[in-house]
Amino acid sequence: MTNSDPKWKHDGIRVIRADQLDTNTPQTPGMNRAAAIDFARAGAQKLWAGTVHIHANAKTGAHHHGALESVIYVVKGKARMRWGEALEFTAEAGPGDFIFVPPYVPHQEINASPDETLECVLVRSDGQATAVNLDIEPVEKPETVLWLDPVHRG
Repeated sequence: MTNSDPKWKHDGIRVIRADQLDTNTPQTPGMNRAAAIDFARAGAQKLWAGTVHIHANAKTGAHHHGALESVIYVVKGKARMRWGEALEFTAEAGPGDFIFVPPYVPHQEINASPDETLECVLVRSDGQATAVNLDIEPVEKPETVLWLDPVHRG
């Protein structure tokens, strides 16, 4: 292959502009997901990436993402996550924080701010979007869980 070979011209890097995100994705009540990178748009075989916006003082319905792993990066605002069979656990994250959601974990995203939109970047471990909405009656007072990093315990 030479430098003049055009193969990488259309099979190489792709830039998806902010105004080109696709909102035709599986949605969960209370949030707006928009795809940037997926199989259909970029040919991604092993991941999905996009944005999530949750309006001030709003929350999503309970859901999970099947066998997929998810990473949420908080860009702006304050995220409160609830998870478990009855959404009995909770933790919060702010700008610059990462949230890991393992496969099949029932969860709910909550915007903990009364006046600021929660803006996040979301990455999943497959090129297809999966969202399974659940009918869960959450416990009234969830237990706060502080994560202990097994690598940096001290």
